[in-house]
Amino acid sequence: MKTQQLNIFKKELTDELKNILTWWAAHAPDNANGGFYGKIDDDNLVTADSPKGSVLNARILWSFAAAYNHQPEHVYLEMADRAYQYIISHFIDSEEGGVYWSVNYKGEPLDTKKQVYAIAFTIYALSEYYRAGKIENAKQLAIDLFYLLIEKTYDPIKTGYFEAFTKDWHPIADLRLSAKDANEKKTMNTHLHVLEGYTNLYRIWPDKALGGQIKTLLDNFFEHFIDKETHHLTLFFDEDWQAKGDLISYGHDIEATWLLLEAAEVIGDKASIKKIKEITIPMADATITGLDIDGGLWYEYEPKENHLVKEKHWWVQAEAMVGFFNAWQISSDDKYLNISLKNWGFIKTKILDKQNGEWFWGTNENGGVMPGEDKAGIWKCPYHNSRACLELIGRMVD
Repeated sequence: MKTQQLNIFKKELTDELKNILTWWAAHAPDNANGGFYGKIDDDNLVTADSPKGSVLNARILWSFAAAYNHQPEHVYLEMADRAYQYIISHFIDSEEGGVYWSVNYKGEPLDTKKQVYAIAFTIYALSEYYRAGKIENAKQLAIDLFYLLIEKTYDPIKTGYFEAFTKDWHPIADLRLSAKDANEKKTMNTHLHVLEGYTNLYRIWPDKALGGQIKTLLDNFFEHFIDKETHHLTLFFDEDWQAKGDLISYGHDIEATWLLLEAAEVIGDKASIKKIKEITIPMADATITGLDIDGGLWYEYEPKENHLVKEKHWWVQAEAMVGFFNAWQISSDDKYLNISLKNWGFIKTKILDKQNGEWFWGTNENGGVMPGEDKAGIWKCPYHNSRACLELIGRMVD
């Protein structure tokens, strides 16, 4: 029965991966101004003059490059080429170094702040693109951005990365990725994706200093981000690693479990691999407290206010699928496999847009589609869902 379940799961994810990428290739390219549209709604209606975000474009590059590395279809490499050319032409700051947060619809610099998160995703995407096309300039740019992050954003005394800077790398008052975030100097979210970017870079450039930075990032999670009592992640810190707030992000909790293990495995750090496997199950069990009876994973919880944010965002579900499957692989406890499968059932029922394609942003407390959200935008992208499909397909080897 389990073999049959997994075969069906793999087939459905293979089909869904194709559906996701077909939608993005058909609807996202901006043939008038270049690159990809900055905003598309649930009815596939384009806001042609919407800003274009560096994170979205990097995630598009990664998604199509990774898809090509999985199955070398020409259209995937064509879309990756398009994303790469747009990034190097419009998002890379040739004067001060780094990556702009956004450009306008014509490709002109708009928000020129240097957000470490965006640079990390650019490293992640360029590394994957190099694996697809063997473009040496892409590899070198990823390496250059790594050195830039160390030079401009790394804390050599306390370790960790400061969150954001002005265009010319001076301190900036508003460090936040988005309005809902705390305005703090070190965040779990940015460190998780710096780790992810560095891990992918290490695959194509196994440099000793890069490996050391990955090990330090893993230690940052062990020492600071993973709460040893609750097994949830602590999201915000000041420059001295003093925790700020106790907000719980269920999607990040489960996402971190498998990304940390991936990083440790790529650099071959046996001690970290052992440590991560030991904490994965407690972290997965902590995440289970955010599951609803329908298999969907709630967004966030604020312990002090006892307030559960009753929204089920697309990316949270994608990470739950992978994270609980990973917990099953580590523990051999079918409980976690069943959670992953049930979560996929929720996605199929509530998150997939069967009429217009791709995934809805999410559902609200009543199970309805959250209104007014993007199908494509500064944050809504093909990365979490295509990555979940690719990751799980890869784990279900024949």
